[in-house]
Amino acid sequence: MMKGVVAIVGRANVGKSTLFNRIVGERISIVEDTPGVTRDRIYARASWLTRDFSVIDTGGIELANHDFVKEIRMQAEIAIEEADVIVFVTNGREGVTAEDQMVARILQKSKKPVVLACNKIDDVAFRDNIYDFYSLGIGDPIPVSSSHGIGVGDVLDQVVRLLPDKEDDLPEDEIKFSLIGRPNVGKSSLTNALLGEERVIVSDIEGTTRDAIDTAFTKDGQKYRVIDTAGMRKRGKIYENVEKYSVLRAMSAIEKSDVILILVDGERGIIEQDKHIAGYAHESGKGVVLVVNKWDLVNKDEKTMAKMQKKLREDFKYLDYARIAFVSAKTSARVQTLFDLIHEAYDNQRKRVATSVLNDVLVDAQAMNPTSNFEGGRLKIYYGNQVAVTPPTFVLFVNDPKFLHFSYKRYLENKFRDAFGFEGTPIHIICRKRD
Repeated sequence: MMKGVVAIVGRANVGKSTLFNRIVGERISIVEDTPGVTRDRIYARASWLTRDFSVIDTGGIELANHDFVKEIRMQAEIAIEEADVIVFVTNGREGVTAEDQMVARILQKSKKPVVLACNKIDDVAFRDNIYDFYSLGIGDPIPVSSSHGIGVGDVLDQVVRLLPDKEDDLPEDEIKFSLIGRPNVGKSSLTNALLGEERVIVSDIEGTTRDAIDTAFTKDGQKYRVIDTAGMRKRGKIYENVEKYSVLRAMSAIEKSDVILILVDGERGIIEQDKHIAGYAHESGKGVVLVVNKWDLVNKDEKTMAKMQKKLREDFKYLDYARIAFVSAKTSARVQTLFDLIHEAYDNQRKRVATSVLNDVLVDAQAMNPTSNFEGGRLKIYYGNQVAVTPPTFVLFVNDPKFLHFSYKRYLENKFRDAFGFEGTPIHIICRKRD
């Protein structure tokens, strides 16, 4: 089932980020009573009742050198393009404004389902204010107080009702991968290089969500699909100049992919935006390959590659499971080696370990490195089993989960990798108290 994407839009200082934080269940966006102050994460996963979905806080999409009217319009347009359902937030205490009417007109033209939330209604004295918002022609306004959680459940009930409920109609034996990275790192060039051999069969097929175009092809008998990270192909250069918008587009691709190729510019090196994008890929639990592109432009000696590998491992410590490839999209050097790495990550994402073999490894791991006292006790692992794939997930039954130190968890992850492989994929370890 499709998870769906929900975008929160509205003019400045109506409480978009507060509602975003309330929906995703943690304080992710920075919230202050100053217009345009949101500077943190704008994309997160959430769930309500039986549905999982992703949420976009458009207040975090910063468009420099534009007045608020143009900025709000662009944010609304981005939300329309990305979202399945839009939550339109207004200030119920201030009434309908000209900016509210502008956003409403944009949303009406989009034909996307909209939920109208009248925020800051935390006092019954203001409840009658919501009737003014019928004039926007968006639908029934829902009174909400994001800061107190009032009415948020009503908004989410409506969101879940409007989310798409169709299955992704894609071949099960098809490996879906995407190339993500900051602008001008060579995503389009590398995609073309991957598709460039004569033996590759290419067909352009419309994507399953919104207007993205994914490319399906077959190589050496294996079906693949390159997920369009969008570049992308937007109207106007303004979107390409917005760092967080690039991240947002990358997240759309990550959601649809089995394996993520994170591109780094070999000539310019690693910057903070690379780390930001890589962090999203890691959190997704998908297979990952680190790709250093433009390697042909680097002045090299016999130590250059080793130095770059060391730098990557230092800056992306959480991606220690990811393979590293050095390629040149321009010359096609070593580009074809990426298929083996994609396939490896894909297969390891789906690898299952027999319970008996897993428990043998756990016994050996504890014998070689016994647990130490932590949080008032010593961890004892009774047994474990694998409960899921994509990514491989293991549940360990223990005397008390709070006794598990982070370093010992990493030790167990490394033992699992030594014993079972899992190159290219994260693995998750969960501790539960044995009854």
